[in-house]
Order: sequence, then structure tokens, then C-alpha cells
Amino acid sequence: MPSELIDLRSDTVTRPTAAMRDAMFRAEVGDDVYGEDPTVNRLEERAAEISGKEAALFVPTGCMGNTIGVKLLTEPGQEVISESRGHLLNYELSMTAWFSGCLIRQVDGEDGILTWEKIEPHLRPLGPHAAPTGCIEMENTHNMGGGTVYPQDMFDTICDRAHELGLGVHLDGARIFNAAVVTGLPVSEMCRKADTVMFCLSKALGAPVGSMLAGPRKLIGTGRLLRKRLGGGMRQAGVLAAAGLIALEDMPKRLFEDHVNARLLAEGLAAIPSVQAWPEKTQTNIVVFDVSATGLTSDQISASLKDRGVLINSIDDRLMRAVTHYDVSRTQCLTALDALREVLRSSARA
Repeated sequence: MPSELIDLRSDTVTRPTAAMRDAMFRAEVGDDVYGEDPTVNRLEERAAEISGKEAALFVPTGCMGNTIGVKLLTEPGQEVISESRGHLLNYELSMTAWFSGCLIRQVDGEDGILTWEKIEPHLRPLGPHAAPTGCIEMENTHNMGGGTVYPQDMFDTICDRAHELGLGVHLDGARIFNAAVVTGLPVSEMCRKADTVMFCLSKALGAPVGSMLAGPRKLIGTGRLLRKRLGGGMRQAGVLAAAGLIALEDMPKRLFEDHVNARLLAEGLAAIPSVQAWPEKTQTNIVVFDVSATGLTSDQISASLKDRGVLINSIDDRLMRAVTHYDVSRTQCLTALDALREVLRSSARA
């Protein structure tokens, strides 16, 4: 295996930039459980400002942010509407059930994107048999949809209709800054009608740790107590928040580079006869592609790529996912494509 790996498994694998490391070294700190860490306080104030919400809460992970966000909008015994391939349903250890006591009602969306017409038939009132709907959750960008972006009018319509029925809306905006690059809209406009929004600092923005949950001040105040219950009450967390501030201020400016590299990957994959990819659907930094016609499983391809110094994860037997980020260059994306071609040639010869 080559000593230098090209890591396309996720944008969570990024390492802190030099500016982040310097800010962490110099960070002013205090005890955040007492609300006395000035760097955490600045991060929360800035995150609230950028998201257009009254308040924000620094949490260790996006999973914790989503867990708290859903809990704030629901009561035990309710249902949460979520897209069937959504992160909340498939990759967060059933925290909606374990912590909020709610069932997820999954709804299929095209490329992960829900419409009100798809949601409405699954809404349930309180009655003697069915669990009532508590809130609606959406994901922007949609991870397993291939980094797809919600059309803003569609997102706003869902929020408006939900609120007319007294339902809250939580936005899993883990990669909302990628979506903002595509739409040209400020993040505050994109999540204005959501009640609560989570976005990650440690994915596309490259911070080593952390996510933000934003919403109304009263809800976020309750969220701070829920964070403590989940073990997320941190002490001198300013060393982490300092990197988060760099992530918020500096890293969104370069996200378009990741999008360009993802499109390059998608086009290169689509040009391989036995691989199916969809460049026209590649909006952000995630490329989902189908290898079922290669005669190999995705796990076999992943293992062979690793031997050649390229890390790409499988989703299932036929699908794989590559994610671009600032630690992978255009040249390395081309090298990864060459490695995949060599894997398939070697398999054909065998």
C-alpha cells in the first residue's frame, strides 16, 4: 500500500488547517458548563448570526445536534417524518427512538428530496390507533441522495404547511454551507423557516470536532440541559471552538473547489463502461456511483483500491460513495480514477 493515501471516504477525515491549529493553541478558555468559556460563547453567537436564529449551542457531534433538535420539537410516542435514506434514520443508532421516544415514519424522496405532496399522506393526527406526527425532518444537502440540494421554494413550502398544522421542522444541515454555494443564498435564508437547524463544523468546513444546533433562544436553553444529559457538557472547550470559528469564517469560501472536483470524479466514473454515475446530479461534494455491472462487489473494489492507496467506502453491494474535501486535490482525484480503472482491468484479466 502506498504511504500517502487519497482519502475519499468522507469529508470528516480532514485535518485541521494551520490557522485552526494556531487558533486552538492561543484560545482563551473557561468552563463552558458554567457558560464561562469566551471562545465557545463567541462561536455560539456567530453561529446564531450566520443561521439567522436567536441562539446556538456547540455540541460535540452532528448526531447529538440532531438528537437534541428532534427532542425539542416532539413528545414521546409521536412520529417524525424523515426521508427513507436520511442520516437520521439510517446512521444515528436510532437515537430518535432511544432518546426522544419517537418512531421515524420514512418517506421516499427523489434523490433524497421530499415534497409536501409526498409528506402529506403520511401525516397522522392523534387518534385511538396511530401515533401522531410530531415534527418533520429534512436533510440539506442529502448525503445518500448524492449531496443533493433542496430547492428553496420546496423547502419553504414544507415548513409553511407544517407550521399551519402546528408541526415543527428540524433541518439536518450537516452540509448546509455546501448547499449555500450551489444556491447562492445565505445560510440564514436557507434555514429561516426551520424551527431548529444543525450544521457540522467537522465535515466540509474542516474543523477537528463539533457541530452547532441553532433555533429560538428558549428551545436552545432547554437544549443545553439535554446536551448535559447526553454527556456533552464540555469544560475548557474553547480550544475546539477556536477551530470552529476559523471553519465558519474561512472555509465556506473554498467549498466550490470540492464541488468542481466531485464533478470531475463523476464525469470520470461515468466514462468507465461498467460504472454508472450521474454527473448531471452531482451538485456538491458527494458522488454516489453504481458498480454492479463490473462483476465485483463494492467491498471488493474498495479493498483493491485500498491496496493502491485510494480509500472509498461502499454503501451496499452495488453502490459506492466518494466525498471530496480540501485534503484531496484535483490531481489526486484523477489518480483515484486511474486506480479504479486498473482495478477493473486487473479483474477482467483474471
